[in-house]
Amino acid sequence: SVTFVWELMFTRAVFNTEDIIEQHRLLNQVSALVDAKRLRTTVGKSLGTINAANLKLAHVALEAGTVVGKLVLSGF
Repeated sequence: SVTFVWELMFTRAVFNTEDIIEQHRLLNQVSALVDAKRLRTTVGKSLGTINAANLKLAHVALEAGTVVGKLVLSGF
């Protein structure tokens, strides 16, 4: 048997659920942890603007197994 579970990060905001205040509380907790330097980003490397060359660099790094953290391509 298989179970597929999908959760959208901003379900409460998108669907204006009754417990939407919980989104506010969760985001406040996360921001406090970031400010206290107890929570940090998982970004390992930023490769710059998304283009064919940078996509190729990202793909090569992922295939090589050398990536630690997340690779970021910007400019979508």
